[in-house]
Amino acid sequence: MSLRCQNITIDCSDPGLVARFWSEALQLPLHGPEDGEWWLEPGGDSPDILFLAVPETKSVKNRVHLDLRPDDQEAEVDRLTKLGATRVDIGQGDVTWVVMADPEGNEFCVLRER
Repeated sequence: MSLRCQNITIDCSDPGLVARFWSEALQLPLHGPEDGEWWLEPGGDSPDILFLAVPETKSVKNRVHLDLRPDDQEAEVDRLTKLGATRVDIGQGDVTWVVMADPEGNEFCVLRER
C-alpha cells in the first residue's frame, strides 16, 4: 500500500483570479475551469495545486503555506509584487525570508537564494 499527496488545495473566493496569479508566479500552465476548479500541474512527483471556491473569506493566518526558493530574492519579490502580491507582516520579525500574500491574502514566503 502506498500513499501520495495528490493536491495542495488553496481555498478562494475567486479561484480564477488566484489561479492566474499562481500560474504566472510559478510559470506553470493553468488548467480549468472544470466543475469550477482550476489547477496547476508542476509535474514529476510534485502534487498539483488546486484552487477551490469556498463561501467564507480568509480570516486568519494560513496554517499551511508555500515556501519559494528563487535565484534572486529581491528580483523575485519585485516580480511577484508586479503580479499582484503584497508584502505582509505576520509578526515574523527580522528574518532572511520575505512574507508575502497573493491577491486574496494567502501568505507565502520567498526564501533567500541558496
